[in-house]
Amino acid sequence: MAGVLRLTRWVGGLRGSLLPSQGSHHVQQGAMYSSAPSTVLINKILIANRGEIACRVMRTARKLGIRTVAVYSDADQDSMHVAMADESYNIGPAPSQESYLNMKKIMSVAKDTGAQAIHPGYGFLSENTEFADLCQEEGVIFIGPPSSAIRDMGIKSTSKHIMSAAGVPIIEGYHGEDQSVERLKAEAEKIGYPVMVKAVRGGGGKGMRIVMTEAEFEAQLESAKREALKSFNDEIMLVEKFVDTPRHVEVQVFGDQHGNVVYLFERDCSVQRRHQKIIEEAPAPGLTEEVRRRLGEAAVRAAKAVNYVGAGTVEFIMDKDQNFFFMEMNTRLQVEHPVTEMVTHTDLVEWQIKAAAGEPLPVTQEEIRLTGHAFEARIYAEDPANNFMPGAGPLVHLATPAADDTVRIETGVRAGDEVSIHYDPMIAKLVVWGPDRPAALNKLKHCLTQYNIVGLANNVMFLSQLSSHSEFAAGNVHTGFIDLHESQLFPERQPLPHKLLCQAALALLLMEEDQMRLSSVMSQDPFSPFANATGRRLNHTFTRKVALNDGENKVQIHISYGGEDTYNMQIAGHSYEVSGFLHSGGSMEELRCTIDGSRSTARIALHGNSLHVFSMDGPREIQLPTPKYVEKLRGRGAGSTGGAVAPMPGVIEKVYVNDGDTVEKGDPLMVMIAMKMEHVIKAPEAGVLERVLFKEGDKVDKGSELVVYHQEQEDSNGEEAL
Repeated sequence: MAGVLRLTRWVGGLRGSLLPSQGSHHVQQGAMYSSAPSTVLINKILIANRGEIACRVMRTARKLGIRTVAVYSDADQDSMHVAMADESYNIGPAPSQESYLNMKKIMSVAKDTGAQAIHPGYGFLSENTEFADLCQEEGVIFIGPPSSAIRDMGIKSTSKHIMSAAGVPIIEGYHGEDQSVERLKAEAEKIGYPVMVKAVRGGGGKGMRIVMTEAEFEAQLESAKREALKSFNDEIMLVEKFVDTPRHVEVQVFGDQHGNVVYLFERDCSVQRRHQKIIEEAPAPGLTEEVRRRLGEAAVRAAKAVNYVGAGTVEFIMDKDQNFFFMEMNTRLQVEHPVTEMVTHTDLVEWQIKAAAGEPLPVTQEEIRLTGHAFEARIYAEDPANNFMPGAGPLVHLATPAADDTVRIETGVRAGDEVSIHYDPMIAKLVVWGPDRPAALNKLKHCLTQYNIVGLANNVMFLSQLSSHSEFAAGNVHTGFIDLHESQLFPERQPLPHKLLCQAALALLLMEEDQMRLSSVMSQDPFSPFANATGRRLNHTFTRKVALNDGENKVQIHISYGGEDTYNMQIAGHSYEVSGFLHSGGSMEELRCTIDGSRSTARIALHGNSLHVFSMDGPREIQLPTPKYVEKLRGRGAGSTGGAVAPMPGVIEKVYVNDGDTVEKGDPLMVMIAMKMEHVIKAPEAGVLERVLFKEGDKVDKGSELVVYHQEQEDSNGEEAL
């Protein structure tokens, strides 16, 4: 039978992939593993997830000759993972509770399609004990650990006790059943501020708050509990000491059904925003070999304590002296697993499939080698300058670095796709490898300049600034890195370089010429002198002005045609000789330009009133001036009676104010849920609210006015500014 694999042996050690068995095999439907491991056949896997991780699993399944089944919500019907799968099935509306968390529907699809196994990816059902149990009841392989391990490690208070008994270092704190505010607050005072309040079933930074003082404890606790209830359907919290300037170091472990467990070294995930990782690397910089060994051995003890099977990650907090303490165990494949694969030459998804089928690990601990260094940068639809506010919208233009053995682009979207408001705003993971840390870091910085996105706010420029920071290059990382170096990572805006303005003006001229040539062809008079956008006419000297917005300032560029397709451009008294041409490539134009004899290449994309220029200096967005009559139609400059606006699409979770209320600047107005995160909308100014425009449960679009302030009427003589 074509495409059937008998998972009976590992091929090629760490680097090899499983080869198809020769001959015909009967596939037992609904095969499963039990406490007595036996080899089973898998020829079809359902991926109970979406986006980049679904695509990642499908690539390995395809390599192994295993057919894949995708499930998708209404919002994902045209998504990349649906197109990649051999079969795909709709499982409900966009909200994850009605689709990707619908266990019964997903199981029904698995049974109907004859899938012997389900890969949960990460997030959604990946750490859901009920789903793991359901798979066992239905005779479908759950590609993950036993439900008992998920349960033991999923409840932080339970896992702390198990780890302590296993000899794994832990941070002391309160993990008790009394969840009253008074008890939690008393325990916080006993531990001493600052403290961390965390959901016992938490993960990914959700349901977690740092509380610096007693005065803010109750507000932070309430916020964490609301977020935890939304994300995990559980609001039980623990309180523990917050370690100052800690590092987040985690160890990749892997176990089989035969009692074997190995560690594949560590990753440093210290650089975070909103308690969520943004850039990861393997191995962790600056660790001694002794600390590396002790970390790995502690992680193996943790996994063995819960009879772990499959891929798992043991997370530790590490202090300045490289003392480490157990934080939690993620009983699934991690988002950042590719950096481990790059430095150990493994395919962890392949390992997962084989372990779930009953195969023993292919290597012993001594045979696992650490080679080189790898980085992963998470590319998000978010606005770093606005507190990393998540975003959504279309990927109008998209260009990426070329993938090869040392560069991976892990993504679930393509140019033209939409980043949905309903799910995580990740666009891609850029993963690079080098023979050492400096080489890998140089490759990361170079590849980031080649990752070009138009259509929505993103963090590519921020990642470039972060990876170029001297302290990051030195390996001096910790979880407070972004806050500590905020002034350097978010520098004050500088005027655009004249070279960039010349590139922009030339690109606009060349685009205009192309459009005019097209128009002349359509008019059947290609030789008309009036079809030349340069404005060249017989017996006339061509001169014109181009206006570009540099932030709040309008820059006038005086251009004269110099012959032989060259231009003289004058900006603020400086003169430049400019020439070049546009070359079409993918979804963007490539501008090849010479300015005063210096050649450069940049990608160009025009979107709305914005010209996007991507070069080795990073991405820049230049605004084209908007005519006054258009501004008037948009309601600008005529005075606004508006108040706070929605920073992104989302759902109103809580409303604190009513019509007629008096508020002070900074008072909380509403709480929004967007991208699975909670966001507090605060009053932009003091005043009286005339109307509150939304109620709890309402959906809002980005930019929607949420409240209207009362404004005093002023006399007017009826004159209108032009």
